[in-house]
Amino acid sequence: MRGEASTVGYHTKMRASDMSGGERIALPVSESSGFTKKKFLFISLIGLAMDFAWQVKKEGHDVKFYLKYSDDGIGSGFFQMVDNWEKHVKWADVIVFDDVEGQGTHAKKLRAKGKLVFGGTPYTDKLEDDRSFGQSEMKERGIPILSYQTFTDFDEGIEYVKNNPDAYVIKPSGPAQNYKDLLFVGQEEDGSDIVRMLETYKRVWAKKIKVFQLQKRVTGVEVGVGAFFNGKKFITPVNINFEHKRLFPGELGPTTGEMGTSMFWSSPNKLFNSTLKKFEEKLAEENYVGYIDLNCIVNNYGIYPLEFTARIGYPTIHIQLEGINVPTGEFIYNLAAGIDFDLKTKKGFQVGVILVAPPFPYENKRLFDITSKDTAVVFKKKTNGDGIHIGDLKLMDGEWILAGHMGIAAVVVGTGQTMKQAQTQAYSRIQNILIPNMFYRTDIGDRWAEDSDKLHNWGYLREG
Repeated sequence: MRGEASTVGYHTKMRASDMSGGERIALPVSESSGFTKKKFLFISLIGLAMDFAWQVKKEGHDVKFYLKYSDDGIGSGFFQMVDNWEKHVKWADVIVFDDVEGQGTHAKKLRAKGKLVFGGTPYTDKLEDDRSFGQSEMKERGIPILSYQTFTDFDEGIEYVKNNPDAYVIKPSGPAQNYKDLLFVGQEEDGSDIVRMLETYKRVWAKKIKVFQLQKRVTGVEVGVGAFFNGKKFITPVNINFEHKRLFPGELGPTTGEMGTSMFWSSPNKLFNSTLKKFEEKLAEENYVGYIDLNCIVNNYGIYPLEFTARIGYPTIHIQLEGINVPTGEFIYNLAAGIDFDLKTKKGFQVGVILVAPPFPYENKRLFDITSKDTAVVFKKKTNGDGIHIGDLKLMDGEWILAGHMGIAAVVVGTGQTMKQAQTQAYSRIQNILIPNMFYRTDIGDRWAEDSDKLHNWGYLREG
């Protein structure tokens, strides 16, 4: 597919700004529902909410965006970037936080002052940041968890595996868990591969990995269940999603942050009611506002939750927006204001694919400058922009230009009544995009054929 794209002549190409409905064309704010133009302040660490904010801007709202770890102008040109978000708090009608690592503390303080905030709390930040805390909170609510041990010393972890031979998963905790390629799933039943990996981590990663878990490995279907929360209750339907983390098709290669996700919306089902639903009272006590997801392994014996994502996911939020039939600004505002509403969503499936360029999946500014700096995202034929969501980009002279130093260009989403239809639309849209050295997974959604049979047979998707 990439080879075909590279042979297209320049006369057939179009600039990103020429898309109907693109950045230069503001869509009208929906006043038929009584929702008028608002001011949104987005506060981001690494840009998870960049496209979230862009959708709001395209609807005609005022948007300001703060990016803590800014590099090479990510986001510039799409909306107003600010250097100090605290100076714009009074200006904003709604404030959106997109991450953990302390953002929950800011969000809680602003809510206490009467501001409308989409974001977490110190408690929900800890659910994601501290794997052991998240596991203990699940256990306290009667949710079965896999056996695990927490270590701060590699030698102790090595000794534990030797004395308790089994198949394990190495899971770094705290900031180190952001290095996705450090998560290692053991294959040897005696744990010998885990011992070898821990010995390597001790030599190479001891300064980065201060705390890690050894969790018993279990086989089954990996599935995520998530929902939005309005400070008082879960807003339904819930989201059932299937992440594809490995770099190459067939789940080969290094673990990345994400290469794509398939999903659908569902009424509360057994998977949701057995896990996230049990946190509703606690999240209401915290006045949590936003999205929360629980990644699980399920089999015919039970549900085994692995870890929380207590924030919007990437590229989860891009794909979810294609399935939500409510304007993004209105949707965010309703959640932050604590309004009780049924989320209108499309029936069927959504498939999202991340388009990347070197040095992805690694952060390497020198390699990025050599291979991808100032690379433009170009469309071969005129498009209205449906299903196209921005990644680490900046807008210069009407062109979408890769920025930062990771090479994350865009997320392309397809929808359909069947998973196959959603796949077909997503990959058809990708065929219209030109990015030098672009690569992506070609099998996002393929697992559904087998996984769906298992999930239905085990009863986890049954409503009620």
